[in-house]
Amino acid sequence: MFSVSTDEFEKLVHDSVDNLPKIHKDKLTNVGFFVLDFPTKEQAMRSGLHPGQMLLGLYEGVPLSKRGGTLKLLPDTITLFKKPIELSVNTYPELLEQIHKTVWHEVAHYFGLDHDKIYDIQAKSNKSKD
Repeated sequence: MFSVSTDEFEKLVHDSVDNLPKIHKDKLTNVGFFVLDFPTKEQAMRSGLHPGQMLLGLYEGVPLSKRGGTLKLLPDTITLFKKPIELSVNTYPELLEQIHKTVWHEVAHYFGLDHDKIYDIQAKSNKSKD
């Protein structure tokens, strides 16, 4: 496990959002990014989290692909869970990478991608790095 202060973690999340591709970052509207140590009971229940499972991040809102042009919605939220992310890494570079992956994953949900599509894109991205 590798940990940093909450202020540092929040800065890393902010930097990760800032480093999203411009085409995606420019379309992120009315979205709040938050950091909690752990998911609330309600968040864990809504996401189907089973005992022993870790939730690294959570998108809550109406994905762009399902809005049908509606603009009058409550703000969407993306929450990163500090302690589970820290428990999943051993070094600062791994922490940076995990935060980046988690931000990207939750932003992908904002754009309407499901887990299968997200994992497919990640697999293709990993192949292109090899």
